[in-house]
Amino acid sequence: MSTLAEPVDVGAVQETVEGKSPRRLFWERFSKDRGALFGLGVIMVLALLAIFAGVISKYIVGHGPNELFQRQMTDEFGLPLGPNGDFWFGADENGRDVFVRVLYGIRTAMIVGVVTTGFAVAIGVIVGVTAGFYRGWMDTVFSRLSDIVLALPLLLFAIGIVAACGANREGCLGGLVEPGLPTVIFVISIFTWPYVARIVRGNTLSIREKEFVEASRSLGASDLRIMFKEVLPNLLAPIIIVATYLIPSNILFEAALSFLGLGVPASTPSWGQMLSDAADIFDVAWWYWVFPGLFLVITTLAFNLLGDGLRDAFDPRTGR
Repeated sequence: MSTLAEPVDVGAVQETVEGKSPRRLFWERFSKDRGALFGLGVIMVLALLAIFAGVISKYIVGHGPNELFQRQMTDEFGLPLGPNGDFWFGADENGRDVFVRVLYGIRTAMIVGVVTTGFAVAIGVIVGVTAGFYRGWMDTVFSRLSDIVLALPLLLFAIGIVAACGANREGCLGGLVEPGLPTVIFVISIFTWPYVARIVRGNTLSIREKEFVEASRSLGASDLRIMFKEVLPNLLAPIIIVATYLIPSNILFEAALSFLGLGVPASTPSWGQMLSDAADIFDVAWWYWVFPGLFLVITTLAFNLLGDGLRDAFDPRTGR
């Protein structure tokens, strides 16, 4: 004897099904990644230290980044003294407070990393979207241009450009690029945009074939409108991910140039410059290279952890 199925309360079923927006899905995946959250927390702390480096230097420590304390913090042989109650990270060979200079080094690293990445992303997005959307001769020209830049011996050209721009007070390009930090930002930007352009171009080639792009084109939308309204919003995820990876790479690039004596001026604290100065006295002043190197490693690691978390959150198929 057959029995009739019990009636299903459709309203109750609908109440149990909860729709989730893409933002909520992203946050749920991202919030489960402890490494990414740790990286984000470290970056936020570093950003606060960079912003308030002047306040900490003036009102808490009481030492300026270029203030000399040779009498107090160097011995009779002229060697720097180690950490103590007043100089938390010890002093350098000139008697300057290493802790304060490390704090100001965070500011230098963040400025270089964020600004150069911003320029590289802006150039890369323009080139990549244009090449991928229009294809044809534009794609050929822009792709070959990026290939040429990627094929150049990066460090050698960077050293040559920085040395040439720093040889006079006017800098390069008729004074447009001034010596020092602007030159470093200019050099790093012109060598890193092809990485962004390649990723953006590849994604644009895929997106331009989607149905919603064809629908916009059939409704009479212009190419610029399609690129800004349809293509660019769908490129935000890969752009954010590649930018997160570029920032630590550019910070290391600046540190390498400063280590070679071609980065920021001596009056501007830089981790790479401090590591270079510590090379001659590292056996008697371990603190002079340990603390700048530690902050450099922590900063790079934090951004890489954040980048991994963002990649997994935006694309669950890459989740570990």
